[in-house]
Amino acid sequence: MRKLALVLTGLCLVLSSFAAVEPPVSSNPPLKASEIYFPIGKNGELISLMELATIKPREMQKFTGKKMKFFDRIGFKMAQKKLRESIDRDGTFNKKKVKKMMKKFQNGGSGFHIGGFALGFLLGLIGVLIAYLINDDLKSTRVKWAWIGWAAWVVILILLLI
Repeated sequence: MRKLALVLTGLCLVLSSFAAVEPPVSSNPPLKASEIYFPIGKNGELISLMELATIKPREMQKFTGKKMKFFDRIGFKMAQKKLRESIDRDGTFNKKKVKKMMKKFQNGGSGFHIGGFALGFLLGLIGVLIAYLINDDLKSTRVKWAWIGWAAWVVILILLLI
């Protein structure tokens, strides 16, 4: 009985010592969007993220020296909206949201995915199924291009039969 009490007391002391450890405190203060600058345009003028989130397309054209077309302005406004969503109300910059957004663009977020297209074009519906089964960051892009590849295969087949 004494051995059991001694073991339980020792176990309680060990477990309580693990619970007493405080989580590490981040030494980095949160970043303010108005303090993050990067060069833009031909002259390398600096602009903050806060300014970029609120700037008008005409002012951006003056900075870059290039005229934006209609679809460029729409894309610019959509990017501004995502940037505004990554800035909290107190002006701090939420890095998690931006990392998620940048990861999508770095990995070819909505661009052409040759692997997905090849799966759909060369293997047909089986390739589309394979695209669905592969799980990674590019799954949605791969599946989209697998369907497009399969559709291209079907169109070519119909043209050959006519």
